[in-house]
Amino acid sequence: MAASDLFWFDRCARRVLAEPVIRRLPDLRGLPVRIQEADGLRHERGPVHAGSFLRERRIAFDCTRSEFPRIFTHELAHFVWLRLGNRRRLEYEEIVRRELLAGARGELGWSAERRKRVLPAVAWQERRRAWREYCCESFCDSAAWLWSGVRNHAEFTLAIRYRKLRAAWFARETAGPLSI
Repeated sequence: MAASDLFWFDRCARRVLAEPVIRRLPDLRGLPVRIQEADGLRHERGPVHAGSFLRERRIAFDCTRSEFPRIFTHELAHFVWLRLGNRRRLEYEEIVRRELLAGARGELGWSAERRKRVLPAVAWQERRRAWREYCCESFCDSAAWLWSGVRNHAEFTLAIRYRKLRAAWFARETAGPLSI
């Protein structure tokens, strides 16, 4: 199955925006994911650009054309994270834990940044839910930074030295086929 066959788009305009991103993605395998529009998407904290519904295999979007490639990639990465496996998730957590110990500030997207700002040390020391959710968002923001084709963005605030470590991990751990 070709990567483009992994997505069912409700609107042709979104497919056109997604095609360059899909060509940059690693080798993905799995059942198709439905891509749909949903005006007025909200979370308990307010409006959101998109939402992934993993069990329903769908992603709903309420974002601008310019933000779509980055947001599309971030949401798709949630499907990758779910099936990444414990070993690779724990390895990624270790990279992020080392960043925190080194005092790294910033992130590669607001969804991870806002979680990082309020993360108590006990959360990452004991692998609490807040820590695991932060790591998931950090992974998805990092995937969007690497795979979306967006090179510069105001939300890319993590120092270059930490970006390089994440990029090396992604290159090594996502080189083979990935399940979504």
